[in-house]
Amino acid sequence: MAFDDSDDLLAKKAAKRLEQALATSQVEQDDYVDSQPAEALTRSDINRMAWRSLLLQASFNYERMQAGGWLYTLIPGLRKIHRNPQDLANSMKMHMEFINVHPFDVTFLSGLVLAMEQNKEKVSTIRAVKVALMGPLGGIGDALFWLTLLPICAGIGASLALEGSLFGPIVFLLLFNVFHFGLRFGLAHYGYQAGTSALTLLKTHTKRISHAASIVGMTVIGALVASYVHLSTPLIMHAGKATVALQTDVLDKLMPNLLPLCFTLLVFFLMKRGFSPVKLIGVTVVIGVVGKFIGLL
Repeated sequence: MAFDDSDDLLAKKAAKRLEQALATSQVEQDDYVDSQPAEALTRSDINRMAWRSLLLQASFNYERMQAGGWLYTLIPGLRKIHRNPQDLANSMKMHMEFINVHPFDVTFLSGLVLAMEQNKEKVSTIRAVKVALMGPLGGIGDALFWLTLLPICAGIGASLALEGSLFGPIVFLLLFNVFHFGLRFGLAHYGYQAGTSALTLLKTHTKRISHAASIVGMTVIGALVASYVHLSTPLIMHAGKATVALQTDVLDKLMPNLLPLCFTLLVFFLMKRGFSPVKLIGVTVVIGVVGKFIGLL
């Protein structure tokens, strides 16, 4: 989900996801037989749910997407909440419907859903909340993790690796996963404690959070391009007795790192034209080898 999607477009996407969920539904009734709220789950229960969420995409498929991993995440909590076998079966059938959510902030949704299950909300209400939050959580997760956290942590680790330090990849993994697991477990507890009261807050600030994270992420990516994309030419132009180094006397004076910027924009253009990352790596290697062989680079 892009942070600038209109409300109408978001509503259409939500309606489509609901249609996909209902297409895979086998729920037999909307109300639970035992309608009395269950005992509150413990911190240990929520932590267990967060750990199991790591396998959200273990059984990914194109009919129900992450449904198998989603149900696996919730099963211990559902068994503790629903003592009636018919209620448990009905709940499990609903949670095997189509779902597609960001794998890193999914614990917010699973915590919220367990809070609703504990209160014995209607199945249709729980389904509606799941569907409504798929898009916003996807947008926030992409902006926060892929566009912001990953480039920052990778940049720090890469800078250490370029200096010859063996701790580069270790630092990258440690930094990324400290934030990752902190958010995974923190969001699980917050979602469960806040319950449906968090819905209004999330819907109000989704676009702002995604927009801010995207700006930070793009700024970081721009800095990484300037720092780690190295491209220069040794060409020297002769005019009578004068010699002009194309790189230092022309390009660098026009704009430092002009060639790295041009190459980055070329890669971006090719990506927009449908080139895969593997093809772009191959193009980069070919340009480097051929450019060096003919003395252009």
